[in-house]
Amino acid sequence: MIDTGNKARFPVVAPNGHLASVLLAFLTTAGLFYVNIMPALVSGLVEGLGFSKQAAGHVASANVYGAALGAFVAVFAIKHLSWRPTAIAALLILIALDVFSSTITDPTLLTVMRFIHGSTGGFLVGVGFSVIARTHAPDRSFGMLLIVQYGLGGLGLMFLPKLVPLYGTQVLFFALIAFSFVTLLMVPFMGTYAPKEKTALSNESGGEDKVYLKPLVMALFAVFFFQAANMGLAAYVIELGKSFGLKTGSISTTLGLANWIAVIGAVLVYGVGTNFGRLLPLMGGLVLTVIGMILFRFSGEVGVFFAANIITGITWAFLIPYLLGMCSAFDGHGRMAALSGFFSKMGLASGPFIAAQVVGDDNYNLIINLAVSGVILCTLAAFMPARLLDQKEAAYKAPDQGVLE
Repeated sequence: MIDTGNKARFPVVAPNGHLASVLLAFLTTAGLFYVNIMPALVSGLVEGLGFSKQAAGHVASANVYGAALGAFVAVFAIKHLSWRPTAIAALLILIALDVFSSTITDPTLLTVMRFIHGSTGGFLVGVGFSVIARTHAPDRSFGMLLIVQYGLGGLGLMFLPKLVPLYGTQVLFFALIAFSFVTLLMVPFMGTYAPKEKTALSNESGGEDKVYLKPLVMALFAVFFFQAANMGLAAYVIELGKSFGLKTGSISTTLGLANWIAVIGAVLVYGVGTNFGRLLPLMGGLVLTVIGMILFRFSGEVGVFFAANIITGITWAFLIPYLLGMCSAFDGHGRMAALSGFFSKMGLASGPFIAAQVVGDDNYNLIINLAVSGVILCTLAAFMPARLLDQKEAAYKAPDQGVLE
């Protein structure tokens, strides 16, 4: 619904409605949309500009390491900035940087440019995460974020690899420019999103309780390990498929369809939220992730390759909203959400960077093994904070204590 009962120049959507979740999803995706087309980006640099696989991986990781830096800065800046003008400025800078990137053919220069781009985008994502954390149901909003990312990312993965041979790598950056521009048009219609006064883990005075520092740190590292494991494998999934003899057209179609099917995971989060807590869905989803990653070892069969992408795609879209929402539960200003964005981007950057160091001559089994190890570490890190939050939020919502809106 649209709220027109305000003095704003533009009508704004209801701050906690479904349409607001969509707009916030676009805002938070814009700074990091290249992650959703990362396989197309890496493959496009290899085929379109003749970069080595290692150089292409370094460009991709530099983009996300820059995003990690931007997200880290956002943790300290969000309390002192008005989010709306900050988001508009960041989007305009992103568009300019993507225009410049489309003209660069040198690996080193492009790596530097993408690091700067990532820093700006990461700051924007940190701002977006902080705003999402101020909604009534951050987990559901993060679920919508994944719906948008996977839906549009699926389009990108299906068509962009096929367009690079025809139009060059510029088409990759034009896609990013278009997304930022559309998001820019949405910003005026978003609500104000003032910080929350209290959360489930606040003490009686409304402040954060220091006793929860350990589970918070564990939750942040769970985000890091999960993102590193998934992106390290995803960045080279097109090249992995080629190493098994699959054709580019078949791989890109498979990835696009798998991404769309993976939206199921985000839809489940958006629809269910935390009705069953966080521990049960997290543990079940992580086990399925390991199974899906192991299936990549048998990618010579198109059906198995498709199944592996579907399983890992669904679990990725299903689990990351819970992990990010888990971190968001620790404060009402959105600082911990922004900090989780930093750890997320460090993971998204570290995965491709580590994979680039070990890929060598198509050493994809090692990449798969490292990805499985990362998911296991995520499982160990997530268990305690998820269980604690389930216990605390159950007490927080108890009838004798009331439910804070």
